[in-house]
Amino acid sequence: MKVTIVDYNSGNISSVINSFEEVAKDKVNIEVTSDLEKIKTSDKLVLPGQGSFKSCVDALNKIDGLTETLNEFAINNKKPLLGICVGLQMFADVGYEETETNGLGWISGKVSKIDNQNGKFKLPHIGWNQINIVKKSKIFQNIENNSHMYFVHSYEFVPNDESVIVATTDYCSNIVCSVEKENIFGTQFHPEKSDKIGLKIIDNFINL
Repeated sequence: MKVTIVDYNSGNISSVINSFEEVAKDKVNIEVTSDLEKIKTSDKLVLPGQGSFKSCVDALNKIDGLTETLNEFAINNKKPLLGICVGLQMFADVGYEETETNGLGWISGKVSKIDNQNGKFKLPHIGWNQINIVKKSKIFQNIENNSHMYFVHSYEFVPNDESVIVATTDYCSNIVCSVEKENIFGTQFHPEKSDKIGLKIIDNFINL
């Protein structure tokens, strides 16, 4: 089996690579690439994302044919894909960081700035926070409710359909921190920085 981490020049993804390689050991082939043919022949994809919504979308669009290849993989062929942080946010129709930017449109909704209640809460939201698991998900198997995960973000994904929400975290309000729609999975937190519990989520995704 081949799990590919999509490298589209969106910041430092070394911790994502290291975590997947640690979990995969020698059982699974982990590839890191933006090569369209290699992406097409993968069994599963990981879409990381660091920086702003706009910068990540721009970076995806700079690689000719990449967005179409991701659409074919996740929407047409229904193969498993995991989005991390801005990787999850890009599932939305639109994001409002920097300027209004169209997302991939895989899960209807928007990405808007967290309402920090006039400075009552610090932005970006950085550090460990408890998650509330609101529905069963394949990638949360054997993960206890109220586990702590590591976050770094100022924007939140607000899906139109609440049934895709797997977990929330309480910061200013109930922020969506994980979604699942058929073969598409996403976490707002960083599983690769969330210690053993994060590695378990990665393991669950690899073993889907």
